[in-house]
Amino acid sequence: MQKNYKPHPNSFKNTFCVFHEVLPDAVEGLKVQFESKAGSSYYYTQEGMYRLSNHWGRLANSKWRLIAMEPETASKYKIGFAKWDCFYPDNATEKLYYLEMDQAKNTVNYQHKMNPDYNQKAVLRNSLETTKRIKQIRNLLELTSWVRHYDCDDISLLRKLIIEELIYTDKSLEEIKRETAEKVSSSLG
Repeated sequence: MQKNYKPHPNSFKNTFCVFHEVLPDAVEGLKVQFESKAGSSYYYTQEGMYRLSNHWGRLANSKWRLIAMEPETASKYKIGFAKWDCFYPDNATEKLYYLEMDQAKNTVNYQHKMNPDYNQKAVLRNSLETTKRIKQIRNLLELTSWVRHYDCDDISLLRKLIIEELIYTDKSLEEIKRETAEKVSSSLG
């Protein structure tokens, strides 16, 4: 029999959390302890929270992301689990976030500075600055028209150089592109 564990109702307001997808059998025998108006179900345990939902990302006043299983499950509804100590404070003004590039998947995401994996090297930014940098990086990854301004055929090298600067410095994209163009042309000359 499940012992009823109930966190304080305001525990999740203004939080950032990364959930990891689990299979449905993880919540077998657990009782739904809260159901949102949007249709998400919440199961609380001593260790953490399970959330069954078809929407992840920005939720009311929090940012909750789901890392899907590989291979990804077919269901639109996913169950995610997060330990209680993985809920970090969030607000729009503090520099709480850093960017993380997944080279293998060719994707970029943001993480919280309280994440134990934070290497203290990536620049911390507030939410707005973080969103702007993510958009710039995704454009570099998805588009190729910007490459014509470089005297270099290796687009993957250019992307890597520019994206690293976007993650590890506060330089503007224009400044980074200019410096990268200078580096590339001096290495060819």
